[in-house]
Amino acid sequence: MTQRSILITGCSSGIGLDAARTLHAQGWLVIASCRSLSDVERLKAEGFRSIQLDYEDETSVANAVSQTLAETGGTLDAVFNNGAYAIPGPAEDLPRPAMRAIFEANFLGWHDLTRRLMPTFRAQGHGRIIMCSSVLGFQAMPWRAAYNATKFALEGYTDTLRMELRGSGIHVSLIEPGPIRTEFRKNAIQQFENWVDWESSVLRDKYEAGLLAKLKKAGTGKTPGELGPEAVTKKLIHALTATHPRSRYYVTWPTHLAGSLRRVLPTRALDALFHRS
Repeated sequence: MTQRSILITGCSSGIGLDAARTLHAQGWLVIASCRSLSDVERLKAEGFRSIQLDYEDETSVANAVSQTLAETGGTLDAVFNNGAYAIPGPAEDLPRPAMRAIFEANFLGWHDLTRRLMPTFRAQGHGRIIMCSSVLGFQAMPWRAAYNATKFALEGYTDTLRMELRGSGIHVSLIEPGPIRTEFRKNAIQQFENWVDWESSVLRDKYEAGLLAKLKKAGTGKTPGELGPEAVTKKLIHALTATHPRSRYYVTWPTHLAGSLRRVLPTRALDALFHRS
C-alpha cells in the first residue's frame, strides 16, 4: 500500500505533537509544522519531516504547502488544522489589533491553508480535512470573547465546506475538545499580558477582585474533566480512517455536557449557568 500522508499544524507541543508522534508510529508520512523555527529543528532532530508554518503570514502558508507537496511527491491524504491560541479577557478590553491577530492565526490562516490544498485533494478525488475546534466553538463562555469568536467562525466555515464538498470524496470533520492537558492556557496568559491593559480598564475592580487571579491560575493545576492530548488523537484517527467519518467529534465529558445542555435549555438558562465559568 502507498504510505498515507498528513500535514499537521501546531506540532510544537500538546495536541499537534501527540498526533504527529502517534501517526508517525503507525506508519503515516507526517509533515509536522510549527510556527517557530527552533521547534521545527527540534522535531527534525526527533526524526520528523518538519516545516515552518505561521498562519498569520500568507507567504509562510504558501511556502508550507509547496514544501509539504515536495515532501510527499505531490499528493496528500489529509490536513489537520490545529495550531491556535487564546487571548483571555473581557470583550471590551480587547483592542482591534488583538482581534485581527487572533483571527489571522485561528481562522483566516486555516482557510488559506485549506484552500491552497484543495487543488491537490480535487485532483486525487479524495482527502480528509480535520479542524480542531473546541467546546467554545458552540458554547460561549465569559472572558473568552476572542477565542469564542474564532472558533464559532471556524464551525460555520467547516459546516459550509462539508456541505459544499458532499459527494466529492473529500471528507470534512470537526473535533471539539473540552479541557486538554497542554501548554495552551499558559500560552494564553502571555497573550493576555501582551494585549490587555487591565490597569486602565473600567473593569479594573473585577480584575483585582478575582478575575486576574483566575486568568493566571488557568495555566496551572487540573481542570475538571481534563484529558491528555491522546484523547484528541484517538478521535483524529477515526476521522482519518473511517469510511464514513463523523461531522463532529466531542472530546471530554464537559463537551458532551455542554452539547446536551444546549439541546434542552433556553439561551437565558445557559447564560445563567455559564456566566461564572
